[in-house]
Amino acid sequence: MLSAKATLNSHGQDSSYFLGWEEYEKNPYHSVNNPNGIIQMGLAENQLSFDLLESWLNNNPDSSGFTAQSVSSFKELALFQDYHGLPAFKNALVDFMSEIRENKVTFNPNNLVLTAGATSANETLMFCLADPGDAFLIPTPYYPGFDRDLKWRTGAEIVPIHCSSSNGFRITESALQDAYQQAQNQNLKVKGVLVTNPSNPLGTSLSLRELELLVTFISSKNLHLISDEIYSGTVFGSPGFVNLGLPGFRIGAIYSNDDIVVSAATKMSSFGLISSQTQFLLSQILSDKKFTKNYLSENRKRLKQRHEMLEKALQKTGIRCLKGNAGLFSWVDMRSLLSAQTFEGEMELWKKIVYDVGLNISPGSSCHCSEPGWFRVCFANMSKETLLLAMQRLSTFVDSVKKTNRSHPRHVNRTSRKTKSLPKWVFSLSFASARLGKNGA
Repeated sequence: MLSAKATLNSHGQDSSYFLGWEEYEKNPYHSVNNPNGIIQMGLAENQLSFDLLESWLNNNPDSSGFTAQSVSSFKELALFQDYHGLPAFKNALVDFMSEIRENKVTFNPNNLVLTAGATSANETLMFCLADPGDAFLIPTPYYPGFDRDLKWRTGAEIVPIHCSSSNGFRITESALQDAYQQAQNQNLKVKGVLVTNPSNPLGTSLSLRELELLVTFISSKNLHLISDEIYSGTVFGSPGFVNLGLPGFRIGAIYSNDDIVVSAATKMSSFGLISSQTQFLLSQILSDKKFTKNYLSENRKRLKQRHEMLEKALQKTGIRCLKGNAGLFSWVDMRSLLSAQTFEGEMELWKKIVYDVGLNISPGSSCHCSEPGWFRVCFANMSKETLLLAMQRLSTFVDSVKKTNRSHPRHVNRTSRKTKSLPKWVFSLSFASARLGKNGA
């Protein structure tokens, strides 16, 4: 009774990334009501600076357009708005984009397309740039949601650019060429390269060398380059690269100097519009230069402190992380905890961490990492106390693993097995093990 698209099993909902969320929702941690529940460390959300936004809203009540003093604004916002967006918001946004780049670059609001979040922006670009069956190259590891956002409704394909821990998962010329050749071997027409900068899940910014490689590569192949910069506001190691991210408002934007792309994306944006009320509110926030400057500075400082807190706690247990300078997460190396250096070993460890330890973290296989044993661990979506509890739980677990290993020594091959295609079971797990009760450990 449903369409082929509705029944097509390519949404990615059966990925371990989403399955971990499902397990958390069945048994969510609460300091009072469910202290033994699962702590959500798989959600890349920044809750560290909400107090700054709440304070601004308290001091600027008319900014919402819903107070008795702003009746005229409410009427204007409640009426029909076309899909080009509110001029006041687009002007405030491009001014903000220029300001945070020290006004070294100017942006034209006519080249800006507003969308209902980054997911909508990426899918819109796929519809504009790729026909069904065309491919985009993406460096691994990459955000698990891309399998849904870029492929499910558009019919586009993803070809991985395999990156290695041997150089910190940096993009290389050989990896780019190998991915392009793989696409040709599969008779896929490559339309472009998509990167996240900073990277999700690595928590690193692209280096100048990588950017130069990308520009040279796309120029030589006549390809598009999409840069998803949703986490640019989280760069605590490079203050010159910033932005303001508020995922709950479902705000996204496409900026392009290609008039044809802008025109097509603008038409398609009518299927994912931002409410006029949201645009109005954010135009008020972004126009307050004093506030945005303070917010960005303080937010960066808080993210850096929380990042250091997580990594110091992990180091005490003997776990190291990829050196990062951005993001709401760390890319954590747990290869030493694997029973076997395989993806089966990774999933075995992940299930123990979810069910026995009570932490939802994202396994590297869900991010298409070609080496088993890496995990994305989020740190900005919880209180300091909850993070410390999570680290206590993990420390106890690591101690138990070390004790078991001393009692039953095993040979561990530190050279990670690499693979160009991950087994299907990685993305269609069956949670046959016993579920935790509401107050289970």
